[in-house]
Amino acid sequence: MRSVAGLFAFAWLCAAPASLAGQSLLYRSPNLGGTWVPAGGVVQFNFAHRFYVSPGPAYGVTNFPTFTTAVGLGKRAALGSHFSTKSIMQTGSVSLNELELYARYRIVGAEGRDGLSVAVTPAYNRRAKSADGELGADWTRGRLTLSGAARFTSKAFGGSSAGTALGAGVVARLNDYVAVSADYAKSLDPDTTATWSAGLSFAIPGSPHTFSLHASKAAVNTIQSSSLAGANVLYGFEFTIPLQLARFRPWFGGGAPKPDRVSPAVDAGVAAEIRVSDSKFQGDSITIAAGQAVRWTNADPVPHTITFESGATSSDALAQGATFVVRFDTPGRFAYHCTPHPFMKGVVIVK
Repeated sequence: MRSVAGLFAFAWLCAAPASLAGQSLLYRSPNLGGTWVPAGGVVQFNFAHRFYVSPGPAYGVTNFPTFTTAVGLGKRAALGSHFSTKSIMQTGSVSLNELELYARYRIVGAEGRDGLSVAVTPAYNRRAKSADGELGADWTRGRLTLSGAARFTSKAFGGSSAGTALGAGVVARLNDYVAVSADYAKSLDPDTTATWSAGLSFAIPGSPHTFSLHASKAAVNTIQSSSLAGANVLYGFEFTIPLQLARFRPWFGGGAPKPDRVSPAVDAGVAAEIRVSDSKFQGDSITIAAGQAVRWTNADPVPHTITFESGATSSDALAQGATFVVRFDTPGRFAYHCTPHPFMKGVVIVK
């Protein structure tokens, strides 16, 4: 337990000082991978832990951890892995470890935006020695996200024959910080039983982290095991930790140009106005000349931040009606997002 606590403490120290764009569990149910990919230069680490407590008098605890690691390649692609030390897939191997290596390409769409997102995920499951794949789709409208997945395996569940499974899920965001979700998946093999999950997810205010509590019949979050029901209902949680590689640039003598903050009362040189409303930056990409300034105004009833991913000067939490002005003296591309709502993103291009 001390080693696990130390791991969390180290991850928190690495991630907390910088506000990062990371995966939000408010857009994904526990057993569906969705269509999300990390932004370029972001390493995503998710820790999912499920457990089963046997009946008394022993009340023994069996743990089912899954470690997800992924890195963003550009805007649409990712490479990653899922690793579990307690697979329920029966392969005859003495070891219970399950490792899935995967890539994902998002064909269209983006997390947090209304409309359809589609992604393809080829994978290799080392435990099953199987070439797998998933075609996933998400449809978002306001606070509702519907998800679907078609899964294909060359050696299903450790056997020698191919298999297909279908899954569907729903996420309802009660507000900007809390969501409820559920999903259902079934292998088309008539000898298997369907699996399901239900969860309650939270966005942690002032951080890029999200957290979920859930129940599930699936033990491990791989393409195959998310379609495989176990004998018991498992309970657990998932925690997301994004790491922005760019924030370590100063270690190697590098660094991005930093815009200067100016007083919100100064109007001279303000070349663009960005209104923050409906949890979006209205005008998420603007172009200005060097020496000009941009002013953001929060029109939402909830606080938002203007947080630059390069580590440049950023705002405090802006209440409704508050403004923030930044003058950009150096040409470059300055990406930013909102810390409490990392799906809100924008960019200022300085010529």
